[in-house]
Amino acid sequence: MNESRKIVVVGSSNTDMTVQTERVPRPGETVLGGLFYTAQGGKGANQAVAAARLGGEVCFVAKVGGDSFGEESIKAYRKEGIDTSLVGRSERAASGVALIMVDGKGENSIAVASGANAELSVEDIVAAEECIKGAQIVLMQLETPIETIAYAARLAAEAGVKAVLNPAPAATLPKSLYKHLYMITPNETEAELLTGIAVTDIESAAAAADVLAERGVKVVIITLGSKGAFVREASNRYLVPGQKVKAVDTTAAGDTFNGALCVALAEGAELVDAVDFANKAAAIGVTRRGAQPSIPTRVEIKQYFG
Repeated sequence: MNESRKIVVVGSSNTDMTVQTERVPRPGETVLGGLFYTAQGGKGANQAVAAARLGGEVCFVAKVGGDSFGEESIKAYRKEGIDTSLVGRSERAASGVALIMVDGKGENSIAVASGANAELSVEDIVAAEECIKGAQIVLMQLETPIETIAYAARLAAEAGVKAVLNPAPAATLPKSLYKHLYMITPNETEAELLTGIAVTDIESAAAAADVLAERGVKVVIITLGSKGAFVREASNRYLVPGQKVKAVDTTAAGDTFNGALCVALAEGAELVDAVDFANKAAAIGVTRRGAQPSIPTRVEIKQYFG
């Protein structure tokens, strides 16, 4: 049994450019009066920062461009205590950029220019093999090539390391990938795309989780926004309730959840307690603007929830 508490995050790094307006414009429409801000983002980076900020020992495997965006991102990750030795620099592609619009209710719409994220390759995972084999958990998403993610999952599984996939943004997955996953963490939309079952309540969440489990995943967690998260583990099925807060910006809520979840699991927490911890971290995050700026520390979670 691997006793390491290290978390390896394989995924994307972006610079987020966000406009906050009363509503998202319709096609052909311009909406004035928005607040603009920039911050480091990308699902992989957000999850790496969340895990590090909440007490995890984190190594980030990613690729950025040889530009100022990439340089600033690496500096920011190092300030969080993240091991960036496996963050590569592309000689051809620019760093990834996300354009985000957030409406008055805190809901967002996002467009991403992948840039160097699309160059994260199997060779990069081979270079990270020693780090992955020495970890407790490998956490991945879908903003980098699927063949790279599939290889990382197989490498982790064969080494006895827990491979966790947050299947976001929503995309179909190769059937061979599921058997290498310890855990999958879709939201309602992603669960529907993966299973064909519209997730609208606990019963439909349970049905979708059963489909994913039948494909070989040991643990299925379907996040349900403010309602919490539905968990399926072996014969156990239950809802871990969410926390009631006033949402300002839901950007990176799922990323915060996944980073927090992996920290708790790496520390040996019971699954129900790990999910509750993740719900609390995500709840604090949605009360703040931005992706990485919204992610709480462990002290803040204790102060907020006691």
